[in-house]
Amino acid sequence: MINIKQFKKLLSNRRPKYAIILGSGLGAVADGIKNPLVIKYSDIEGFPTSTVPGHKGQMVIGKIGETEVLCMQGRFHMYEGYHPSIIKEMVVSLKQIGIRQLIITNAAGSLNPDFHPGEIMFISDHINFSGLNPLIGPNDESIGPRFVDMTSAYDAKLRSRFKSVAEKLKLKTHEGTYLMVTGPSFETPAEIRAFRTLGADAVGMSTVPEVISAAYCGLKTVAMSVITNFGAGMQKEKLSHEQTLSCAALGASSLTRLIKSFFTEK
Repeated sequence: MINIKQFKKLLSNRRPKYAIILGSGLGAVADGIKNPLVIKYSDIEGFPTSTVPGHKGQMVIGKIGETEVLCMQGRFHMYEGYHPSIIKEMVVSLKQIGIRQLIITNAAGSLNPDFHPGEIMFISDHINFSGLNPLIGPNDESIGPRFVDMTSAYDAKLRSRFKSVAEKLKLKTHEGTYLMVTGPSFETPAEIRAFRTLGADAVGMSTVPEVISAAYCGLKTVAMSVITNFGAGMQKEKLSHEQTLSCAALGASSLTRLIKSFFTEK
């Protein structure tokens, strides 16, 4: 078991500036990391663990191309019983060990009939329908402000760089608004109709707490959804986590190419 101070020491020779958070079924992105240092969440004192299939629950630190990155194979969800402030503490810890840019991925359901399973959606904005916020509670002004401006939470320049790489790779991508619910039940057809009316293009159970936390402590963020299914009432198949993982595997190949090319073409 290592504490945060020892964890920082382990990374002293690596000094990653980018962190990548991988969603359900998207852990393959970390498989191509060179000279990896693998640290299980359970080996870090006080660090939460992932309990959901498709999340390995470990950090992989190493190089993609010539860039040192920290890759999180597995995230934490509120439906696992974690308070969202845990996610804030995790993101702030990333900032404290030297991370400056955050790449967030997730598996999401499509609310837009033009966004198909296996395709990637760049998130340009979000709707927090979870009813919770990771910043609730006492605030430390040395880390971030009490009231955070979310206007540019999704960094336009970083997103543009990724979109440019995707175009070179001829990947089918979209841009849209992500709506977060707490889960773990999938949405009802009536909820999907309501979310579409609100202007959401995809729905999922993660990402928003990380983005809010990143905006709070000053990390530039880009976020991408791998579309795994259409929302309830938009497809005939019954929704399941197995379907999410299966369809995420289709998009994982494109996502892996995109992230690898982003670093190797710099």
